[in-house]
Amino acid sequence: MARTREFDTEAAVSRAMELFWTRGYEATTVRDLTQLLGIGQGSLYAAFGDKDGLYRAALEHYRTTLAAAALRSLQEGADARSAIRTMLAERVRIAVEHEGRGCLAINAACERLPEDPSTRRIVRDMQDAGRDAIAEVLRVAAERGEIAARHDPHTLAAFLVTFLNGLLVSAKVTPDARALDPLVEVALATLD
Repeated sequence: MARTREFDTEAAVSRAMELFWTRGYEATTVRDLTQLLGIGQGSLYAAFGDKDGLYRAALEHYRTTLAAAALRSLQEGADARSAIRTMLAERVRIAVEHEGRGCLAINAACERLPEDPSTRRIVRDMQDAGRDAIAEVLRVAAERGEIAARHDPHTLAAFLVTFLNGLLVSAKVTPDARALDPLVEVALATLD
């Protein structure tokens, strides 16, 4: 008779996400995960298939929580410039926490690509969603005359996502928001 799962998989994924975010995929062992989650190796494999399955679940959890919150903050901004400034500054703040652990998605891309197509898909989906959300904010702002209409909103959004990716890598090297925040203002100058 099959045993019922005796742990909260959603909580396990959230805790595993934090460990992968801090240590990275390669430096996190199955033993580290089972100790952190307080489960046996068999339970981990039964719930997630393997370490890769748990890693993908952690990336998806990141996408549906923190990345989704960043997109919501864009839609809630009073104007495009302040919404984008707030979103970029918040991403920097999160990236410099915990001695500069960066962004889980960007860390995953740097560590796992090009060899891992499932990580590529998850990270690309996050980036595409971010680009599309920013492009919509910029399109509406250009129609209202809040920002210059000289750039295609999709191209400008792609630039801002690319800038953010570099900023998040820089946050690992220089985990100091005061050093990185002025760069946000330079990027926002592209809206003039």
